[in-house]
Amino acid sequence: MATTTATPWWVRWREAEGATILHVDLTPDAEREACAVALLDGAERSRRRRFLAARARREFALCRAALRVVLAERLGCSKRQLGFGYLEHGKPFATVDGRRADIGFNVSHSGRHGLIAIAEHRPAAAPEHGRVEQLGVDVEERRPRKDLEGIGSLVFSPAERRLLAAAADDNRRRLFYRLWSLKEALIKAVGTGFSLSPRGIELPAPMLRGARTGEFRFSDSPAETWRLVDLGERRFAAALAYRMPGSPVSG
Repeated sequence: MATTTATPWWVRWREAEGATILHVDLTPDAEREACAVALLDGAERSRRRRFLAARARREFALCRAALRVVLAERLGCSKRQLGFGYLEHGKPFATVDGRRADIGFNVSHSGRHGLIAIAEHRPAAAPEHGRVEQLGVDVEERRPRKDLEGIGSLVFSPAERRLLAAAADDNRRRLFYRLWSLKEALIKAVGTGFSLSPRGIELPAPMLRGARTGEFRFSDSPAETWRLVDLGERRFAAALAYRMPGSPVSG
């Protein structure tokens, strides 16, 4: 999979809604990290050095190197040909020989786990609807938190807070991270960062009742449909979000 001496630290985890989801093992390992750094280009190595914490440097190197190898394979290009550009709010996109590639991706990491979602351009969608960058993924390790209600008041709607309050103690933390990952994936898919308030997003009612998939529409752009997928499993909460093909682009 990669020309390194270390065993690849990423695997194809699952297929979901037309997207390939990779799992990246972020467990500390000096050999893996050295191999990952060797796969980065000069700009990426410079960016890695700007992270003050060793953990952040490791997460960036392992995830970006895995992304770089898999994208090059999917696009049929060399590492030298592959580059990255950035949208207004900092969301990256892939380029080949300086030209934007028809592929979307998103990266998330938490604790020992990283997820990379990759989806190629859908030919069935009209060209003006093919904004493949509108894909988001999120992963959250379910770490103990003392103030779930306090944090929840900042990110959840009144209905979601009532649901959390009614949950039994052993289920509240799992529900908290499930709802959080779904919202984070949607915000990342939209690509405007937290200028979009998570508290103003109420997840689809069927998903609040436990459904694994659902559709969401913003009140100010009801014709634009977003698909949400709960990817959570025993190790972590996770979610995928994307704008459905054929939805008109707002703005």
